[in-house]
Amino acid sequence: MHILLAEDEHGLGEWLSRALAQSGFRVDWVDDGRLAERAALGGDHDALVLDLGLPGRDGHEVLRRLRAAGATLPVLVLTARDSLAERVGTLHEGADDFLPKPFALAELEARLGALIRRSRGRAQPRLACGPLQFDTASRQFTLAGEVLALSPREHGLLRALIVRSGEPMGRAQLLERVFGDEEDVQPAALDVLMHRLRRRLEGSGVHIRTYRGLGHALEPEPQAGAVPGGGGAAL
Repeated sequence: MHILLAEDEHGLGEWLSRALAQSGFRVDWVDDGRLAERAALGGDHDALVLDLGLPGRDGHEVLRRLRAAGATLPVLVLTARDSLAERVGTLHEGADDFLPKPFALAELEARLGALIRRSRGRAQPRLACGPLQFDTASRQFTLAGEVLALSPREHGLLRALIVRSGEPMGRAQLLERVFGDEEDVQPAALDVLMHRLRRRLEGSGVHIRTYRGLGHALEPEPQAGAVPGGGGAAL
C-alpha cells in the first residue's frame, strides 16, 4: 500500500515514514501543501495522510482543491485541532477520516487500512505472490491456505518482499525495514533471515531470488501447482 504523507513537523514526519514503512507501507513524505497537492494529483498513492497546518498551502485548501479537481484519493486528516466544528468542517470539505494528535500508531494504521479497503471495495485486502498471501487486516501470512508461522523479524522481511513482489530490493532497504533504527545490526543478520525464509518456502511454489547488484525479490516459481514440502529449491 502506497501512502502520501503531508506533514511539516519534521520529527513526526521522519518517525511516521519509518514506522509505516516497517509495517509494510510505501511512504512518500512531503512537508509543503503545494507539494502535497502536486503529488496527490500526479501519483499512484492509495491514501493521503494530511496535516492541516502545512506551509505553502494549508491542509484545508489542499483538500478543497483535490476534491474540486475530481481526485477520489482517500484522505485521512491528521491534526492537533480536535474541536467538533473542525472535524465536521473537514469532513464536509472531503476528508474521509479524522485523527487528532497525539495518536497511537496502531490506530493510524488501522484507519488507513480501513480507508483503503473501502476505496477498493474489498473487505479484507490481500497481497499475494503465487500461493503465498498476506492479509493486511489480520497481518497473517498463509501458504497454500495454511497459516505460516514466522518470527517477528522473518515476518518483517517477508512483508517487505511481498509488498514489492517481483521487484528486487537492496540490502540497505531490507535492513531498514526489518531492523529500523536498531544499532549494531550486522549485515550477516539479514543473510540468516533470508536463509530461514528460503527454507520455509522451499518447494512451495514461491521463492526468493537474488539478482546480483540489485538485491532480492519474491517471485512465484515458474511451474504452477507445486505442493509445499515437495522438494523444490529457491534460488
